Amino acid sequence: MKHFRPIARTTFIVTSILLAFALQSCKDSSAGQQGAQTPAVPVLAVDTAAAITWQDYTAAIQGKTDVAMRSQVNGYLDHIYVDEGAYVTAGQPLFRIDEQPYREQLNNAVANQHAAEAAVVAAQLEVDKLTPLVENKVVSEVQLKTAKAAHKMAIARAEQAKAAAGTARINMGYAVIKAPASGYIGRLPYKKGSLISNTDPTPLTTLSDVREVHAYFSMSETEFIHFSKQYPAGKLPEAALILADNEEYSTKGKVDMVDGQFDKTTGAITLRATFPNEQGILRSGNTGKVRIRQQHSNALLVPQQATLELQDKVFVYVLDNKNKISKKPIAIAGKVGTDYIVKDGIERGNRIVYSGLDRLQEGAEVKPLPAGK
Repeated sequence: MKHFRPIARTTFIVTSILLAFALQSCKDSSAGQQGAQTPAVPVLAVDTAAAITWQDYTAAIQGKTDVAMRSQVNGYLDHIYVDEGAYVTAGQPLFRIDEQPYREQLNNAVANQHAAEAAVVAAQLEVDKLTPLVENKVVSEVQLKTAKAAHKMAIARAEQAKAAAGTARINMGYAVIKAPASGYIGRLPYKKGSLISNTDPTPLTTLSDVREVHAYFSMSETEFIHFSKQYPAGKLPEAALILADNEEYSTKGKVDMVDGQFDKTTGAITLRATFPNEQGILRSGNTGKVRIRQQHSNALLVPQQATLELQDKVFVYVLDNKNKISKKPIAIAGKVGTDYIVKDGIERGNRIVYSGLDRLQEGAEVKPLPAGK
C-alpha cells in the first residue's frame, strides 16, 4: 500500500492543473465572446448650429410680355411679313388681311359723310333765308323754328356719318396687324390665303417679349410660412435659376411677386422671380428651377456619413443610456455641405453612431468611442 500513495498524490496534482487550465480557457473564451458581442463604434452627440441652405422650386418661364396676336377683322390672309422665330420690333407689320372690302366700306362712309356735311350747309342756308323774313313778319316764326330743327338734325346726321367713316378707317387700319411690342414670333398656324375670323380660337401667332423673363413657381403652405418669416413683405430675396441642363443661369434674379391667395385645389401659393435676358437665352415655355437661399438659425445637423438609407427613408442608430442602439427614421429639411438638416426624428443631445452602420444590428450593445477615433 505504501507504493500506491505517491501515485495517487501525483494524479491529484495533474488533475488540479488540468482543471485550472480548463477554467482559465473558459474564462478566456467567455471574455473573447463578450468582447466580440460589444463592438467599439465612434459616437457623436447631435447639436444645433446656424446653417444656410438652398431650396429649389420647379418653375415655368414666361416672357415679360406674351401676346396672342389675333385679327380684329375678318377676311383672307393676304400677306405674312415675318417668319417663325423671328425677332421683331414694336410697330413692325406682321400680317395683312385682304383690305379691299374695308377700303370700299371706307369710301362709302366718306361719301356719306360728305353728303351729310352738304345737308348741314343746305339747312343753314334755309335758316339764313327765313330769319329776315320772320323779322319782317313775312313768314311765321314757326317756319324758322322748323328750319333750325332741321339744321340741328343735319348736324347730328353729319356727326354720325363722320363716326361711321372713322370706324371704317379703323377697320381699314386693322387689316395690317403690327407688333405691339418687341419680341420673338412663335408658330404660324395660318398660311397665306387662309380665311381669318376675329372669333378664331387659335391666334395668328404669339409674340414674346423676353428681354426680361418671369419664372413662376409654387410653395406649400408650410414652406411659405417659413419663407415669410425670413423674408417679410418688401424684403423679398434674390434668386438663382437652374436650367434644364442643371447649369445655373449666369445672371441672378429677384423674387418680386407673391400671389394674393392660395390655390384651393393644390394648397399652394404662386410666386414670381424676374431675370434679365439680354442675350435672349431664355424663351417663353422654358422650364427650370428657382433656387432661393434659406437661413436656419438653430439647425439640427447630422453628418450624412452617420445615416443609412433604406427604401427611400433615412435612418440613424441612436444609443440609449445603456449603450444599446436602435434604428430611428429622420425627416430631412435640407443639406449643408456633407451634413443633413433634420426637422424630425431625433433631438439635440441624442447620441448617434457616426460610422460603421452597416455592421450593426438592432438592439445590440456597443462601446462608444469619440467620433473621429
